Amino acid sequence: MMTSVISVRFRSGCKTYFFDPKGVEVKAGQDVIVETAQGLEYAQCSVGNHLVDEAQVIQPLRPLVRIATDNDRRTAAYHREREKEAFDICQKKILQHNLDMKLVRVECSFDGSKILFFFTADGRVDFRDLVKDLAGVFRSRIELRQIGVRDEAKMLGGLGICGRPFCCAQFMDDFVPVSIKMAKTQNLSLNPTKISGTCGRLMCCLKYEQDAYEDAIHRMPKSESFVITPDGTGNVSDINVLKETVNVRLDDRPESPKCYHNCEVCVLRNGKGSRDGIAVPEERPQRYVQHCEEESFTALPMMTAPETAQPETTEKYNHHSRRGRGGKNPAQQTVNAEPNKPEEKREVKAGDRPNHNRRRHRGGQKNTETKNIAPAKTAVPQSTEGGERKKPRHRGGRRHNHGRSSAPKAES
Repeated sequence: MMTSVISVRFRSGCKTYFFDPKGVEVKAGQDVIVETAQGLEYAQCSVGNHLVDEAQVIQPLRPLVRIATDNDRRTAAYHREREKEAFDICQKKILQHNLDMKLVRVECSFDGSKILFFFTADGRVDFRDLVKDLAGVFRSRIELRQIGVRDEAKMLGGLGICGRPFCCAQFMDDFVPVSIKMAKTQNLSLNPTKISGTCGRLMCCLKYEQDAYEDAIHRMPKSESFVITPDGTGNVSDINVLKETVNVRLDDRPESPKCYHNCEVCVLRNGKGSRDGIAVPEERPQRYVQHCEEESFTALPMMTAPETAQPETTEKYNHHSRRGRGGKNPAQQTVNAEPNKPEEKREVKAGDRPNHNRRRHRGGQKNTETKNIAPAKTAVPQSTEGGERKKPRHRGGRRHNHGRSSAPKAES
């Protein structure tokens, strides 16, 4: 039999509770006023009207009073301010009575008839005098409740070592038991600082993958097991549960263990023991072949850019290449070279000057014919006022005669 309910979540809580909507259509995200065992409470609807099995409902099913109004929201905001004031006053009273307790949180009921104080302590605390002082200040029913460190982390919230918000404060309804055996099964470091959460207890996330680890370990051989592989027999030296691989020391190569997938290994003896009486089969396991998904795709023809006509006499130089600084790129030296053409030797005349100190252009072609080329004539601007010519400005570097005689001119 199915029952129509709404799911309600109270302030800073992850667990949801079922309430009877009483025929009212409630949408997710709306604030509602519900009736609880402690009286009227202000809550938020997480799931609207839906049907659930009657076996999942805890009887008696509490009813929905109404959808929250603006007046209800102002009342809830007033109580939030009252909780902050009560927190500061309680802190001062704890110091006055010198009590060994840590105040975590203060909650005020919706009707304002009760104030609940949550605290943590290492042992039992006698807070009777503290309750009397608080009741005299607030003129309300005072209740002090001791909680554990896990509940403290759930109320306060924060970020774990993984960088995400606490699981208990985000989506966990109840705490699950966690043991150190889970860390050993998952081959984690047993350093308490690495496997413990902010609350000081073992991390709740150790429980998430425990079932998967137990299933994988049940299917994989133990350490020092006698197995047969595609390369022969050997003993298991190490296992990787996540990848489901094993390292095997082969009998013919015991100094270098080889890695195999779990399906490539046939267990002849699981665990430590003697090999006496173990029959080794002649047929070896087949190798594990992992199919690549890229093989299913069809190769598409490559699109090439249209060829453009380039002059044959143009040579390209890679000025940023480190090969042959100051000379031609070796990969492009024979692009425009004519085959079977003998090298021309230049005859050195008596008036020529050796050009050993000529500066080379880094990254470009070394010009070997510069001695026979006349220097380019530059236009000399004429002075507009007089008949004197303006000399061209020297740009720096060494002056060269470019094949002219270095002898001084005879005076006329």
